[in-house]
Amino acid sequence: MNASRDRGGATERPRVHWVSPLPPAETDIAHYTARILPELAEATDLTLWTDAPRWDWRLERHAPVRMLCPGRALPRDFAGETRADGRAEAIFIHIGNSWVFHAGLLRLAMRVPSIVVLHDLAIQDLCLGAVANGILPPDDYLSAMSRWYGQAGAEFGPRLLDGRMMPNDLAAVAPGFEIVLDRAAGVLTHTPLAFERVAARRAMPAWRLELPFRATPGPPGRLPAHGPLRLVQFGHIWPNRRLLEVLDVLGALKDEIGFRFDIMGRVWDEQAVAARAAALGIAERVRVHGFVSEGELDRRLAEADLVFNLRWPTMGEASGSQLRIWNAGAPSVVTDAGWYSELDDSTVFKTRIESEAGDLTALLRRLAADRSLGAERGAAGRALLETRHAPRGYARAIAEIARQSPAALHDATLARAVAPIGQAVVSGSAAADLYARAFAAGMEG
Repeated sequence: MNASRDRGGATERPRVHWVSPLPPAETDIAHYTARILPELAEATDLTLWTDAPRWDWRLERHAPVRMLCPGRALPRDFAGETRADGRAEAIFIHIGNSWVFHAGLLRLAMRVPSIVVLHDLAIQDLCLGAVANGILPPDDYLSAMSRWYGQAGAEFGPRLLDGRMMPNDLAAVAPGFEIVLDRAAGVLTHTPLAFERVAARRAMPAWRLELPFRATPGPPGRLPAHGPLRLVQFGHIWPNRRLLEVLDVLGALKDEIGFRFDIMGRVWDEQAVAARAAALGIAERVRVHGFVSEGELDRRLAEADLVFNLRWPTMGEASGSQLRIWNAGAPSVVTDAGWYSELDDSTVFKTRIESEAGDLTALLRRLAADRSLGAERGAAGRALLETRHAPRGYARAIAEIARQSPAALHDATLARAVAPIGQAVVSGSAAADLYARAFAAGMEG
């Protein structure tokens, strides 16, 4: 497919419809969109779409914002915003695992052909929340589970809906991401694992790009190393983020190491966390702040001696939280699994799930004795952020994917016609070529 060109010979900007949570939504996917907005608006003819009733008006300095109804929107509603001048045009729909922000977008992706930006492989929480809140019909969910996972899926579905099985139990065997593939023209992922799982499922184009983050000017200086260890955890904290396990380790060390533990963001059960801290005798050293401003979060990260960014099971996601930690030049500890296992050992501390308590105990003792170890990890992470996660290359790659989207939709439609739903098929050379083009475009300049 030949891209159209302007009078100067440069490739014209494709039209991009970016359907995503937007600030002030309390999700990192909204912040991710805001972080890349200037470069994305420069590389594409951009329109932002949301199903939320309000958004930060400052976004419209870069691109118009439109509101949509996911249950009624049609492809022509997006095309109606543009002129029929032959330019490439693509819809990107962002799917994460929180039903609060993505249930409507899930429904839209199941109805409208699009490039699905898959932020999580394990989206059973999203699906169940969408069903419980009347956004996704239960029969549609049960049908998809049977179609993609066969007899096992037919048994899993009802057990998930009535609470006899928990979503985390199926993170490895039935993560749920396939449910958004039925109408997809292609899938964009941010981790090798997600790319491989998507590519193995369908003969449709799949791309992987490094998750972007705009580094703030100059790495923040670290404070003098004295006093109690300053420990931080933040984000949407579910049981898989290992918070209770971290508290157990801190409780065992309370008479040996001084520390202050600040927890920021949404915690799945604040009462359970408070009860565990009290039982361990560390309640006075642990504070749950709830959601805080980005400025306060960045300040506390810059002061931290260690940030806990553990996940088990991992949901196949890249971590915007990790990029924020690196931006602050802060040291962090991650679980050696999924995307996190591929991080350079010089940029993070790692702990194995089978020896998590012992690994964390040893690490905290090392940092209490020599905080320069943490400073070295934080500085290395900041350097990696600046070289591999810049928004400009990402935005150019998005533009290239959009240019190829008509061909991608054609390929995906043919694949659905010839391959049984749910059959494992490896993406062909066309997908590899599309990714290579996108990556090359992102790296130019």
